[in-house]
Amino acid sequence: MNLSFFDQFSSPSLLGIPLILVATLLPALLLPSPNNRWITGRLSVLQLWLINLITKQLMIPLNKKGHKWALILTSLMLFLLITNLLGLLPYTFTPTTQLSMNLALAFPLWLATLLIGLRNQPSVSLGHLLPEGTPTPLIPALILIETTSLLIRPLALGVRLTANLTAGHLLIQLISTATTVLFSTMPAISFLTLIILFLLTILELAVAMIQAYVFVLLLSLYLQENI
Repeated sequence: MNLSFFDQFSSPSLLGIPLILVATLLPALLLPSPNNRWITGRLSVLQLWLINLITKQLMIPLNKKGHKWALILTSLMLFLLITNLLGLLPYTFTPTTQLSMNLALAFPLWLATLLIGLRNQPSVSLGHLLPEGTPTPLIPALILIETTSLLIRPLALGVRLTANLTAGHLLIQLISTATTVLFSTMPAISFLTLIILFLLTILELAVAMIQAYVFVLLLSLYLQENI
């Protein structure tokens, strides 16, 4: 059976049963579990420090009303971070390369921030669609443009995360394939591509963390606009 470079993005299955749910729930096993002691080891200290750092960074743009979202945003950040990093391991499947999953994460949370704004401050939320001092002839076109830019926010969140992770995985597979093919014929070139592969892997580690942070940070900024 011929395999293409894009087969790595198809959901794995066992006996016809999709395993994407297993891949999605796996990161939860790496999170600290409740215990009768505050600190159970060095790993728990590192985990708690990371959770505290993430929460503090996400809550900086928000006022006190937005701090109610701390648990949701921090949990989403940890989920995306662990999922993206686990997807860089060999022979693994990355659920966040699926646009459908990313949209399923982005759309409900974006809609929740929008509904909160319309409920708490409807005039201010609707005022974002028409900046003050807009010339009268431009009002219909500007309202249409601002409404379109508002509605494509969840799509932009999902596409950004999907595109960055997919591009990185494809580059790693292309360069690793070239390294393997060139090893028997041109060892020197193969060693050079191996170095490039190592540097690209480090870059992808950074991209996996940055994209998870950007996804949640933009959601927190959308929340701040509506509270």
